Amino acid sequence: MMIICKQLAQTQVMQIPTGGMDLSVLRYNPHKPKVVVVMGATGTGKSRLSVDLATSFSAEIINADKIQVYEGLDIATNKITEEECSGVPHHLLGIVDPESDFTAGNFVSKASLAMKSIVGRGKLPIIAGGSNSFIEALVDDENYDFRSRYDVCFLWVDVAMHVLNQFVSDRVDRMVASGMVEEVRNMYNPNGDYSKGIRRAIGVPEFHSYFRAQYSSSADEKTRSLLLERAIKETKINTSKLAQRQLAKILRLKNVKGWKVHRIDATKVFKKTGKEADEAWAELVAGPASMIIDEFLYNFDHPRAFADMADRSGRDVREVQMAATTY
Repeated sequence: MMIICKQLAQTQVMQIPTGGMDLSVLRYNPHKPKVVVVMGATGTGKSRLSVDLATSFSAEIINADKIQVYEGLDIATNKITEEECSGVPHHLLGIVDPESDFTAGNFVSKASLAMKSIVGRGKLPIIAGGSNSFIEALVDDENYDFRSRYDVCFLWVDVAMHVLNQFVSDRVDRMVASGMVEEVRNMYNPNGDYSKGIRRAIGVPEFHSYFRAQYSSSADEKTRSLLLERAIKETKINTSKLAQRQLAKILRLKNVKGWKVHRIDATKVFKKTGKEADEAWAELVAGPASMIIDEFLYNFDHPRAFADMADRSGRDVREVQMAATTY
């Protein structure tokens, strides 16, 4: 159920004082144990933020992506790599047979066991993933079991859609360059069922016509080239559509169900590259998120911390606070 990433953390995100409090006291605290949920559309950096927080707050991560739970297609499903894990244990990642179905009920059962185990070791569970239907099934279960057992803090990493669309388009190109087509080809089955298992992953059904043409003696090179180009384009379009659906679900959870969601705007980060992007991530995403979680765990007062961040960055305090807006 758990993947232990052996790579040790190379860098630490912005550290927020916690007064030396050991998370293991949560086991003996009369109050409910804490759980953090990191949400967002595909490509917004949920995995990165979860690891940043986990290295700061002694946490373990539970994957809530309904496709990444399956074994295989690491490139096509954009699974976090061992290096990116930075030594943080990950649960429910690549553990399900790719031919089987993994339902929301299955997720609730396994995630509940993982949370109990993590809390029992004095660690903070961080649930991260884009499958909001899985998260909703866990948090708002019929018997209110989750709410009765845990206090929860919701983080939403948001990126303006026009900026995110360009990013996911470029990401698909990088995935293709990294061998995604060959990876998906190894799973090709002319009679495959694209309505179940890992074959539901975006980037699998889109390449069906291309692979079929490759194995057909009647398809010439030009036809195959056009089909490949179309498959890549469709993968980009469908990824953008997925991001829009995910955003709509988050807004429904906030507006209709009344979830208290802390929105962190990462748009400016995605407009930068290289070192500047990393610095913006620490300032606009990892830093504010750490403050929110620190307050959630320890009731730490952050006005002075926001002021210090503003002084270091030369920005207005209100602008820094806007990076961690509660919706």
